[in-house]
Amino acid sequence: QVQLVEFAGGLVQAGGSLRLSCAASGRTFSPYTMGWFRQAPGKERDFVAAIRWSLGNTYYADSVKGRFTITRDNVQNTVYLQMNSLKPEDTAVYYCAAAMSYGGTGSMGNYGYWGQGTQVTVSS
Repeated sequence: QVQLVEFAGGLVQAGGSLRLSCAASGRTFSPYTMGWFRQAPGKERDFVAAIRWSLGNTYYADSVKGRFTITRDNVQNTVYLQMNSLKPEDTAVYYCAAAMSYGGTGSMGNYGYWGQGTQVTVSS
């Protein structure tokens, strides 16, 4: 069983930065991919970024390329999302997710484990 817990959402002004963390626990944690998704009020949950756990390859939604960076700490079983140059449209609940086998990085169906979500609010 894998549990994911997100940390460090919050309120920030436009142009500011936040770093989200997602700590994983479980008897044996060895995901294939870790991802971040977000869901704004009244909208579907969308892909934000993903990282292949072993090789470190990263993938981003076009809307966040150049502003967000996903990294991981294999020893601490933690994945991070550094968010810079935040915009009001980045306001959403952010979820981390783990995929334990190979699959597309942007598809929610490939991720079997999800965190509870953390709110990020960007004021204009």
